[in-house]
Amino acid sequence: MDDRAQLAAERLRAVAESIARTVREEGRDPASVTLIAVSKTFEAEAIEPVLAAGQRVFGENRVQEAKTKWPALKERYPDVELHLIGPLQSNKAHDAVLLFDVIHSLDRPSLAEALKREIDKTGRRPRLFVQVNTGEEAQKSGVTPGEADAFIAQCRDVWNLPVVGLMCIPPADEPPSPHFALLAKIAARNGLSDLSMGMSADFEQAVMLGATHVRVGSAIFGARH
Repeated sequence: MDDRAQLAAERLRAVAESIARTVREEGRDPASVTLIAVSKTFEAEAIEPVLAAGQRVFGENRVQEAKTKWPALKERYPDVELHLIGPLQSNKAHDAVLLFDVIHSLDRPSLAEALKREIDKTGRRPRLFVQVNTGEEAQKSGVTPGEADAFIAQCRDVWNLPVVGLMCIPPADEPPSPHFALLAKIAARNGLSDLSMGMSADFEQAVMLGATHVRVGSAIFGARH
């Protein structure tokens, strides 16, 4: 194993141990938190050592980028679970449904309709997270907290979509914990069990506040260029 591969494996182990420790301290089942290794912008050669170290759940931001590197990797590692964690354009819904097992960025009726069409057409039913813009930031995707209940109900009742949880990205200049707590509250009142929240800088706080999926990139792969 070369130095870069060894470093990636060590970082992965450190993150996994940190999650496990926090889960134990919170009295939760260790299996209740899934680590998503965010491999966006990294080439297949940088992902291979993390796969070799046993990680099987990965996150990508862009459909097109994922299409260039993951089909070949999944041939060698067929048990990989691939998550789309970035914004999704409606015209990319077809490729997203075929490639991803989980989509974290359902945020508007037009995308819900596009996903419904592709799910019906392909027979694949990726699990879906509704993205909530907890900070109500103009530049960020997601439904507002005030819109979330109605949109979740529409996704279930109008489009019959497999919505399993909620996702958020707190504002960079605010403490994340109140945003995590707000997301958990919205999920609880809508009977949703899964919470996608927490990244490299704050995943431990997210786990303490109920995260079931944490999206960790640079703490595993190193700085992005």
